Amino acid sequence: MNARRTGRSIHLTSRPDGWPTPENFRLVEEPVPEPRDGEVLVRNLVMSVDPYMRGRMDDTESYVPPFALDAPLDGGAVGEVVESRSPALAVGDLVLHSLGWRDYATGPARWFRRLEGNSVQPSAYLGVLGMPGFTAWVGLLHIARFTPGDVVFVSGAAGAVGSMAGQIAKLKGASRVIGSAGSPEKVSHLVEELGYDVAFDYHAAPVAEQLAAAAPDGIDVYFDNVGGDHLQAAIASFRTFGRAALCGAISQYNATEPVPGPDNLWFLISKRLMLRGFIVSDHNDLMPEFVREVGQWLAEGKLRYTETVVDGLENAPDAFIGLLRGQNTGKMVVRLGDRS
Repeated sequence: MNARRTGRSIHLTSRPDGWPTPENFRLVEEPVPEPRDGEVLVRNLVMSVDPYMRGRMDDTESYVPPFALDAPLDGGAVGEVVESRSPALAVGDLVLHSLGWRDYATGPARWFRRLEGNSVQPSAYLGVLGMPGFTAWVGLLHIARFTPGDVVFVSGAAGAVGSMAGQIAKLKGASRVIGSAGSPEKVSHLVEELGYDVAFDYHAAPVAEQLAAAAPDGIDVYFDNVGGDHLQAAIASFRTFGRAALCGAISQYNATEPVPGPDNLWFLISKRLMLRGFIVSDHNDLMPEFVREVGQWLAEGKLRYTETVVDGLENAPDAFIGLLRGQNTGKMVVRLGDRS
């Protein structure tokens, strides 16, 4: 251990029963491991909180292992190399990695990806150019098999993934893009700033009614971030041969009792629908193509992104809880420090 440096990290101290609370987390100060041969030490600048992290807080089998208790959480982060014992990375390099929820990260250089260029702020690599943007791009184009002229519905459209999915659909030639969000302010953001053709507040009236009014001729593609009543409404509104990319079901993540599924699954047969769930990491071979295309859109000013920023590692649990309660517009990030 490196006795001359300590750092803070957020530990999961208990598994949430329903909604997470601050009591499930603890801020811990502990020694920072010194880098060994082939390793680097990184000072984190910004970290991500994401909905998928809620599932990892339960001790259940999933596509990734659950978080361990009384140990640092992890997740996407961008940091600056402050010590290097590897020829692959130099002091001052900006890197993307998965050892967030802490001030410092130490590990083999292969765990850290150097970020080339400084045309965007570091947090963009956690959102529009990171996992959420990649999820939107893969889900829309490769899972839902979007084609120009499609009518597209995106639930949770003001979040990190949804805000990208709708814009990508417009850039690729959708005839109409519809979004749902949780407040009038977010609805205005979708239409006035992100270019959605129409959006609605899912609290204002039943989702099925609002979607039917927004898409009287039906939808071709549904990008699902919410599940529940949104999925049922999409199934009802699908045209024949409609396709859905099932990305998330945030409406159910904190449920303590079984949640009923859609009761209109007969439409999957009669309309010949395709509903496909996906995990974006299964498609990492597409990352270079994604970075080229989305990077070009950003450079040309064709794609906009919004962030909700919370300052301080100590406030990361509150940022995560706020994310689950829909208190973010765009990507929720926690700012830990500035570049030296």
